[in-house]
Amino acid sequence: MDPSAWIWIVVVIVVIALVVVLLMSSRKRREAFQQKRDEQNRQHASEIRRKAENADLEARENEARAMHAKADAEKAQVEAARLRQEAEQKQSAAQDLRTDAEKHQYKANALDPDVDEDGNRRDDARADAGTDDDRAADARNAGGRDADGSTDATRRNTPRE
Repeated sequence: MDPSAWIWIVVVIVVIALVVVLLMSSRKRREAFQQKRDEQNRQHASEIRRKAENADLEARENEARAMHAKADAEKAQVEAARLRQEAEQKQSAAQDLRTDAEKHQYKANALDPDVDEDGNRRDDARADAGTDDDRAADARNAGGRDADGSTDATRRNTPRE
């Protein structure tokens, strides 16, 4: 064989070897790039998961606060209903007392000869019976005691009703 043919054979083998080496390095570079991109994606996914967990935790806390507020509102409604019922009972009791007082007043007016049918005192009855002041003065003159047995000093120191 001719030496130039050997040179061409060697050149072809070197070129083929270079192509194979370039293809292999290209594949390694591509794999390294793919691994780097996969690692970045893993980190990004991890960060997104962490944010999602934080958002979920915050949502659960907000739900718990909302449920607590709802329970407080329902408790306040129950308390308001209880107070309303208690107020109605007290109002009813007060009305009953008022009715009883009016009945007693009516009975007292019916029994009192100095009160007319409308519940007003008759002026002529006072003049006939005398006033309380006249009776008190008469009692003081008769021994220093009023008709109820109290002295003038006792009456001055006692609060009036």
